[in-house]
Amino acid sequence: MRELLEKGKRITVVPTDFKNANKGTIKEVSPEGFIVELDYEPKGMLKRNYCEFFTQNQYGMLYFTSFPHEIKGKTLRIANPAKHKYLQRRQYTRVKYNYDLELRNGDDIHRIYTFDVSAGGMKFKCSEAINLDAEYSITLPLSSVQSVKCNFLPIRIEKNDSSYTVSGKFSFLSERDKMVLIQYCAKRSIEIRNK
Repeated sequence: MRELLEKGKRITVVPTDFKNANKGTIKEVSPEGFIVELDYEPKGMLKRNYCEFFTQNQYGMLYFTSFPHEIKGKTLRIANPAKHKYLQRRQYTRVKYNYDLELRNGDDIHRIYTFDVSAGGMKFKCSEAINLDAEYSITLPLSSVQSVKCNFLPIRIEKNDSSYTVSGKFSFLSERDKMVLIQYCAKRSIEIRNK
């Protein structure tokens, strides 16, 4: 694990209750584990309770589970994980995501069908062209009880026979919503691989 984690890299820490997700900076890496300095007080994190970790390195998005050996204020000493996975080489994990949704800009509403989603953005098709210079709001359902609201900025539009395929990026209203979507995509990616 020592060669996969780098001092100074940012890392996301998600305890069992994702509402207490936190970010931090890796301060030290040793054969036994690593030390993280969190941005906020570690609510919902207990010694020996497993958390999920996400960080980017030269090989892609690294994912693993481990637990704090020690918690002192915002500083966590984390045990070396038994195993790790690379979710994919792009910055954010992209997963299949098929929903009929609405894209809104004031009174301008477009009905869309989504193909895939990541914490970075999404790809969808719609029956009419959308404005590349506009910013749209969208609600992404993640389960029967959970959804994420964000803004969508179109980047590329391709004309097909009877529809348009649009790709673009997200702008989040809160950091928490972004973390929730990162966690959703990571878990879906693992579920899909294990089918």
